Amino acid sequence: MHHTSLIATIVAGLGLAFVFGALANRLKLPVLVGYLLAGVIVGPFTPGYVADQELAPQLAEIGVILLMFGVGLHFSVKDLMAVRKIAIPGAVVQIAAATVMGVGLAVALGWGWGAGVVFGLALSVASTVVLLRALQERRLIETDRGRIAVGWLIVEDLAMVLALVLLPALSGLMGGTPPANASGGLLMTFAITIGKVVAFVAFMLIVGRRVIPWILHRIAHTGSRELFRLAVLAICLGVAFGSAALFGVSFALGAFFAGMIMAESELSHQAANETLPLRDAFAVLFFVSIGMLFDPMVLLREPLAVLATVLIIVVGKSLVAYALVLAFKRPQSVALTISASLAQIGEFSFILAGLGVSLKLLPADGRDLILAGAILSILINPLLFAWLDKAMVKVTAKEAVEPVAAAAQPHAVLVGYGRVGKAVAEGLKNRTPLVVIEDEGDRAIELREAGFEVVQGNAVRPEVLMQAGLDKATHVFVAVPSPFEAARIIEQARAANPDARIVARAYTDADVDLLTQMGATDALIGEQEIARGMLQRAPRRAPPPATAH
Repeated sequence: MHHTSLIATIVAGLGLAFVFGALANRLKLPVLVGYLLAGVIVGPFTPGYVADQELAPQLAEIGVILLMFGVGLHFSVKDLMAVRKIAIPGAVVQIAAATVMGVGLAVALGWGWGAGVVFGLALSVASTVVLLRALQERRLIETDRGRIAVGWLIVEDLAMVLALVLLPALSGLMGGTPPANASGGLLMTFAITIGKVVAFVAFMLIVGRRVIPWILHRIAHTGSRELFRLAVLAICLGVAFGSAALFGVSFALGAFFAGMIMAESELSHQAANETLPLRDAFAVLFFVSIGMLFDPMVLLREPLAVLATVLIIVVGKSLVAYALVLAFKRPQSVALTISASLAQIGEFSFILAGLGVSLKLLPADGRDLILAGAILSILINPLLFAWLDKAMVKVTAKEAVEPVAAAAQPHAVLVGYGRVGKAVAEGLKNRTPLVVIEDEGDRAIELREAGFEVVQGNAVRPEVLMQAGLDKATHVFVAVPSPFEAARIIEQARAANPDARIVARAYTDADVDLLTQMGATDALIGEQEIARGMLQRAPRRAPPPATAH
């Protein structure tokens, strides 16, 4: 039989990840937990089959590259700038507080301060996968709470990228393995590292920003999806490998910049969709390989240390985030959402732990505690959000404000002021009192200047619907593009006003079924309405000629 350890590792990893991921999903847990447990099963600390210990880290490295590429691809400077006044200082202070707590626990366990810094940094950063999935399930991504949480996460991710770059250069000072080029002294080593990073960033911003979009557009014009998908993957992996080979920076940083540059292209959404299956597959292998490093006996060997680690992640970080959001005079609903969102750790924590062990900064026990803290916090996080869903009903009721003036009489409510919503608003302007619900600040300003009464916020939130006076609305026009968000809005609108006529936009027959099931009176498909308009302008059938008698 041929030596097939690569195939066996991939088959065992993906196969068990599917089994345990499906089981976790059935138990209403994040599938990430199933992937980590699959790794524990094929790891060296449990009986039975053991996957190749040399191949697994290389597969995990590809997973890291594709994960960081995805982070860069979804990185939005615009979204970050919209919430920068709270997300940037909030994330920085929360990272610092969690790091201090991690250093305190590390010192209590007898580790050095360098190990404590790596340990604390690993505990400070939340999982992108877990956070986004929790927000998406509750339709919170486009809300004020969701934007702040995502912006906060972006700042955390950027801080961890910086940590990954600087830790190798500072490892000698922190008590770990000095870098290979440390003969010139610490300052020289640090200057060389920063110089390489600056050179790489300059190269990507000057050359990459021109070349990468140009390549994508040229390949897109060939009309071949296969070539386009291959081009995106080649750019991602090529930039990651080239950045390490030519500039000495990490694969992770190279992949992040490749994604960030590609995000500026008009084809970024297509690039994200085309590479998603491969990114998901290697992300699974990444989490499986992380699970392989976990020694379950640490739960019995160091129960108090595990408990302290989990308390820092779930309680310590959450309380700091909660206090910071309230300090910025944001509503309690925002503070609760942010604190629940950040009460877990994930991908970057694993990457930092692996780097810390490789630099001999972090002991193996520290990595085990990080992995235990990640698994347990990810298990606890859905319970926190379930509690949050119940608590939010009371919290939002207290935060609700008085309805706008037009809501005191029978009126129409329009949700969304995009291309469709703008046409609807203009058509209704002189026919009935109208209240427009719009989430984007620029559009809300445009609406007010045009003379409309506006409620700024996301209509998924019950308090926003209450402010628009939904109980007295005769008609509700839901013009948001997402059918899932529209379904949630319609469901709440129907519950608040059983007699209102609710009209929504749809894209497919499946959307129509979903929206009508949620309570829409009418769900209109654009193509069908265009066809109906064309047929109204079509020539009438000529009467048959009279027959001679």
